[in-house]
Amino acid sequence: MSLAILEAIATSGTAVLEAGTGVGKTAAYLVPSMLAGGKVILSTGTKALQDQLFNRDLPNVRDALGLPIKAALLKGRSNYLCFHHLERTNQDATLLASRQEVRDLGQINRFRTLTSTGDKAECATVPETAPIWMRVTSTRENCLGSDCSFHSDCFVLKARREAQDADVVVVNHHLFFADLVLREEGATELLPSAQTIVFDEAHQLPDTATMFFGESVSSAQLMDLLRDTKAIGMSHARDACHWPDQIAPVDKALKDLRLCFDGGISKWSQGQLPASHPLWQALPTLRDSLRELRDLLHLHAERSADLANLHRRADELMQRLCAWGHPERAHEPELCWLDVSQLGFQLHRTPISVADVFRRQRLGDAAGPDGDDHAAHDEGLAWSDDTDTPHTPQEVPRKAWVFTSATLAVKNDFKHFQEALGLQDAHCAAWSSPYDYPQQAMLYVPQGMPAPTSPDFTDAVVNAAWPLIVANGGRAFLLCTSHRAVQRATETLRKRIEAENAQLTVLMQGDGPRPMLLDEFRRLRRAVLVGSHSFWEGIDVKGDALTLVVIDKLPFAPPDDPVLAKRMELLEQRGGNPFMEHQVPQAIIALKQGAGRLIRSETDHGVLMIGDTRLVDKPYGRRIWQSLPPMRRSRVQDEALVFLKGLQERPAGEG
Repeated sequence: MSLAILEAIATSGTAVLEAGTGVGKTAAYLVPSMLAGGKVILSTGTKALQDQLFNRDLPNVRDALGLPIKAALLKGRSNYLCFHHLERTNQDATLLASRQEVRDLGQINRFRTLTSTGDKAECATVPETAPIWMRVTSTRENCLGSDCSFHSDCFVLKARREAQDADVVVVNHHLFFADLVLREEGATELLPSAQTIVFDEAHQLPDTATMFFGESVSSAQLMDLLRDTKAIGMSHARDACHWPDQIAPVDKALKDLRLCFDGGISKWSQGQLPASHPLWQALPTLRDSLRELRDLLHLHAERSADLANLHRRADELMQRLCAWGHPERAHEPELCWLDVSQLGFQLHRTPISVADVFRRQRLGDAAGPDGDDHAAHDEGLAWSDDTDTPHTPQEVPRKAWVFTSATLAVKNDFKHFQEALGLQDAHCAAWSSPYDYPQQAMLYVPQGMPAPTSPDFTDAVVNAAWPLIVANGGRAFLLCTSHRAVQRATETLRKRIEAENAQLTVLMQGDGPRPMLLDEFRRLRRAVLVGSHSFWEGIDVKGDALTLVVIDKLPFAPPDDPVLAKRMELLEQRGGNPFMEHQVPQAIIALKQGAGRLIRSETDHGVLMIGDTRLVDKPYGRRIWQSLPPMRRSRVQDEALVFLKGLQERPAGEG
């Protein structure tokens, strides 16, 4: 794998590489990247993986090679303490929502005097998820930039300067794609000067790229604007007007728009909403009220940098509201859709495919087939900003692009991943896990299960898994494909534990931050952790602390997803088979991630139970289980119990 990456670096090529658990892919890409020299950008799936890579893996490899390499860690600006917003919060602490926020603010003020980075992950006394952080960090929308009085001391700028000077920069996918490697964030030197770009956990990229290349406006963004307008207006322009009265129409329009959907949770494409739907009256009202607020802010923008920033934010949200329903890129179909949840709503404009756009960003190819100026200007890394010559390609430095994960292929076929990101020119290769799966693991699919669409399905999964959970003494994950199933499974498990007086504990996703739940799971030993998507990947529990993983059903994307529905419609129009060409490969990649939680080392053992009999009963099921590691297979409960019993009888110290 290292040699394949070295070849990609030497030829400025593109490599798509799958490495099963235990191959050592982190060292496999770090070693050639460091030895080859030049600037390297490493992008990982999450901030937690960023920290692990920067604090543990990268220093270990650097020290082993004995290379004088300077590394930098760069996160999104909302991860860094902002002096300006901290000062504002200190001056108006009466707006804090609780006593806990007041206590947290005191701890952050102490942290301010001790930290050299401002990274909130280093503030041990205030959880990263604490609401107070939203008040004392900045976003791209509310950052004052060079107008800020703390500009020279800014932690974000300090982190960027270190990243620009470093040989190796560790980012995450969201940060990489946020504005084409921070283009609008001011760190434009990173991508042009990099010789090697490595994406770890690359299976997440199609979804991340889709999010990046689209745009959205949410009720949360608008509520933040109203909150800041009230506070800043009364602080910097109290004499101008009665600010609560000025924001009231927008606030009412927001509530009225939410009421258009009767308080339910749903996703709708623009085309699914009939002409008589109340949204079509509520949306213009919201636009008009926001336009009036924007114009008011414009009148007073010169009175302070904060007011000028509020005007810019209001204008940007206004433009997005006006654009919703009017896609601009004709040659790259976009879908306007909305997502309504208990927390509010989001209006999205999402590209149906990101392959062509990402390919141009990567290779600097010509504009789309229709010569779309809008696309050319959006993709400023590949195109001149000279409005007189919009189709003049810039010189795009040649780079090596490496995409790697444990789950990219379907039976060694990378076509699905390549087509999603426009990587048809890539060299593809796969290395299977070195672990002895036939001896270390069993795949168990129980018999007599109801259809996954049955209302009793989740209860049936818990009941089928119960004998294994009891025999195993907990030490189990129950991974579900929906939050509703998580809640139902937790409720059913707790009732059985109480009824049978079993000495087991159930931990449910949402009861606390993920790291805390994992620590509690390891500490308790006799526990079952029930989670959904965020526990399917990026979790590493080695040894006998986890020897049973139960997956409720095959992780097909929900049928109500408007973007998925549109992609399948277009694929069918082109004569393809949407289910086999899109849904099945996606489900395989997601299932491989969930199954990968079980065997994490060469001494691990365990049972993977999948409650969805489509894996056995349906013709496509064979393709799915053949893409999983080669575990021994069984449909007999007693065989699974015997396997688990054998784990407990192993000599002490094994696994």
